[in-house]
Amino acid sequence: MNETGKINTSLPSVCHENRSAKAFRSKREENRYWILLITLIILGIFASYGLLVYKNPVPIESPSFIPVVRRRLFALTAMIISAVCQSLSTVAFQSITNNRIITPSLLGFEALYSAIHTGTMFFFGASAFISFSGMESFVFQVVVMVLMCLILYGWLLSGKYGNLQLMLLIGIIMGSGLRSLSSFMKRLLEPSEFDILQARLFGSVNNADSEYFPIAIPVVAVTALLLLVYSKKLNVVSLGKDCSTSLGIKHQTSVIYSLVLVSVLMSISTALVGPLTFYGFLVATLSYQAAPTYDHRYVFPMALAIGFLIITGAYFLMYHVFNAQGVVSVIIEMFGGITFLIVFLKKGAL
Repeated sequence: MNETGKINTSLPSVCHENRSAKAFRSKREENRYWILLITLIILGIFASYGLLVYKNPVPIESPSFIPVVRRRLFALTAMIISAVCQSLSTVAFQSITNNRIITPSLLGFEALYSAIHTGTMFFFGASAFISFSGMESFVFQVVVMVLMCLILYGWLLSGKYGNLQLMLLIGIIMGSGLRSLSSFMKRLLEPSEFDILQARLFGSVNNADSEYFPIAIPVVAVTALLLLVYSKKLNVVSLGKDCSTSLGIKHQTSVIYSLVLVSVLMSISTALVGPLTFYGFLVATLSYQAAPTYDHRYVFPMALAIGFLIITGAYFLMYHVFNAQGVVSVIIEMFGGITFLIVFLKKGAL
């Protein structure tokens, strides 16, 4: 109330003008987001171009130049698939669990992958293990991983006492049990068999076979598109069960739907290139810093750009600068693990 006795309404009007429900808090943040996104995409394209043509032993005018580039293109395709699967699945998983530390790896994808290959080597020998490849092997691994997750979701989320925390706990226990079983079988293998097994269990794009692409690419494209289309509802689901239910979203159904898409992406990535435990976590953590918004329509593209740049840039540097082809995934996992420890110690809890 002012001196004349009238109520002053200027302050509330100013407050209403400053409040906004937009994805970004200011136009400056939005401009910064788009500049950073475009820069990351350009850097990723340059890294991809370098992987294809840099230090190509065949002259560009030679007829053999294209076949060499084509072979490199297979590895680049595997990188793109891994980046899409790991980045989208990790961001979506952390959103529905409302926790930015845990990752889909806690559900035991890598542990199951390791158990399948270790069990094949242990029970059937090296010859059967080497022949355990091709389209049938790839489809079998993906189907087993997805079925395991569907059974886990259906049992723990659709029941009367089902909840997400219990599902995560069971997933951690199952993963630990499968890792222990794999370790036990590894100790009983012959040294030569162990070496062959370790080469397969080491996450690398060199594990990817172009024979898998006709199935992997369409499935990943459709699943990623479904997850991107679901971005708006995922914004509401990330608020928690009470808030999303009050806003008209069937929380349990939405969580199961999102987890199914996550399981498909993670299964294909793991079966294609092997375990990449901390890669997705590193990508997701950097994405939250680069895209300061709740809206997944902006977080997902940033995660894709960062994930693609990390994996292509790492392979380019290690292959053509440091000549250390065999340690690319180790470097990525090392930085991802360090980032995980920093975030964990900063938060002080899972």
